[in-house]
Amino acid sequence: MFPYGEETFTAEEAAILRRYVTNLDQPVFALVNLPEVVKGALFARYSRSPKSLRRLFLDEFVGDLDISGDASVDATVGLKRAEELYERVFFEYGDDSVAQLGGVHLACEQASNVLTKVLERGRLMAYLEQSTRYIGYDSRLPNGLYRYFRPPEILDSPLGARYVGDMDRMFDTYAELLPQLVAWLTARHPRQGGDSDFVHRQAIKAKALDALRGLLPASSVSNVGIYGTGQSYELLLLRMRAHPLPEARHYSEMMLTELRKVIPSFLQRVDLPDRGGEWSSYLAQTRDGPARIVERLWPDATAPSKPEGAGAGVLLLDFDPEGEDNVLAAICFPHSTFSETEALRRVRQLTADDRVALLAAYIGDRKNRRHRPGRAFERTDYRFEVVTDYGAFRDLQRHRLLTIEWQPLTTALGFDLPEIVEEAGLTERFVESMARSRDLHATLAEAFPAQAPYAVSLAFHIRYVMQMNAREALHLIELRSGPQGHPAYRRVAQQMHRAIADVAGHRAIAAAMVHVDHGSTDLERLDAERRAESRRSSRGQQKDPGKSATS
Repeated sequence: MFPYGEETFTAEEAAILRRYVTNLDQPVFALVNLPEVVKGALFARYSRSPKSLRRLFLDEFVGDLDISGDASVDATVGLKRAEELYERVFFEYGDDSVAQLGGVHLACEQASNVLTKVLERGRLMAYLEQSTRYIGYDSRLPNGLYRYFRPPEILDSPLGARYVGDMDRMFDTYAELLPQLVAWLTARHPRQGGDSDFVHRQAIKAKALDALRGLLPASSVSNVGIYGTGQSYELLLLRMRAHPLPEARHYSEMMLTELRKVIPSFLQRVDLPDRGGEWSSYLAQTRDGPARIVERLWPDATAPSKPEGAGAGVLLLDFDPEGEDNVLAAICFPHSTFSETEALRRVRQLTADDRVALLAAYIGDRKNRRHRPGRAFERTDYRFEVVTDYGAFRDLQRHRLLTIEWQPLTTALGFDLPEIVEEAGLTERFVESMARSRDLHATLAEAFPAQAPYAVSLAFHIRYVMQMNAREALHLIELRSGPQGHPAYRRVAQQMHRAIADVAGHRAIAAAMVHVDHGSTDLERLDAERRAESRRSSRGQQKDPGKSATS
């Protein structure tokens, strides 16, 4: 069976789309014959729209393009000579760096939230994923069904009817509670003077969607826009072909088909038995081998863990007690002619005032969080163990310039019940849906262990470790503690900041993070929506200076 909803287009729409996408009926397709800025803008809009990329392109972008030219122009024109060169250099000589020179914008639609973590695993790729903050999952797929993945192997089994029935009930609960929570929040947070009705509604909706996203199961599908080089796609496909999840393996074949329409020379090795086949086998062996040994050494290693309390839990596992000395030595190194060992010796002899002055000079006047210190901050590391709901993990997992590893998604660690859900009187329905998720997961785990995480609601906890240097910690903590962020990951960032200062004792490094926000807010998106409306208003006045702001 084909487990994806198919879109339909008019003959005129199809004629336009054929010039710019590699197919009209698959959930995976590449963008071609478009300026880079258009592809980037499409993906940016994609993350906040419930529409598919093809529909979004037709509705909001195609009107600004000149499509009167030669319709015969396609992505294969002029590629023969280039392909011959790449085949000789890349395939025959094995110069992998050549495959870093060509890239593709790839739309990956209707991917489960289990699969999106596989797609977004690579460090050297760019991703934009559909946001649960801006898109209500009470809307349906093009085929009229709720937005969750239906694994053919489960639907064809005796558990198929149970799977669909329980998933539909979880989505029913989400769809029923969403308008109730929006109404409750609207009454609790009346529109303030100066705010437009649009700004108020957007902030209220974001708050409601944030609170209820935990009801969504990990089978919920998302659209992901990916940009990557040929080398990055090759590595991604090799991992996916070795993955235990059937959805990942099937999806990799669709991706390979579409990518070969655009960069065929870069992907010749992927499915050759003696090249990509052996590579994927190696990846599977190095994943499964340690798992078997750990199970032999500790038979209880994969037994369900006991819940360790509710809410975000952050533990600083490892750090360098001399981390600040090492950072100061790294600051001095390029401005001297002595070794780093000598630089470290001299740094240790500095007075407290000189240490402060040196670090302050390196950090400078950081007027916003995008002004970041240089690579000397990469000289010390922090390793955190984190327990959050899966929804917060999805957001933090996107930080790829660090090391992140996570345990299997189960229901064993309990779940988060948002305070406003309790205050709004919606607790009973929320907890009822969590019980349904837990029971379905337990049932699937026996016959379909790889697919069982589909049943786990995003409110359930997952344990993971994050290791990062001080430069990445500054970026992550300042970004994720911002008042517009989701409360779940804001708590993580705030606790990381306190741990660096109080547990590691790196108070100077923590003090450099001047844009960390430890406050709280009722409507996280309100200020951001105000700024967005102000920018929209400003652009409108620039286009028509004679038009009044109130007209």
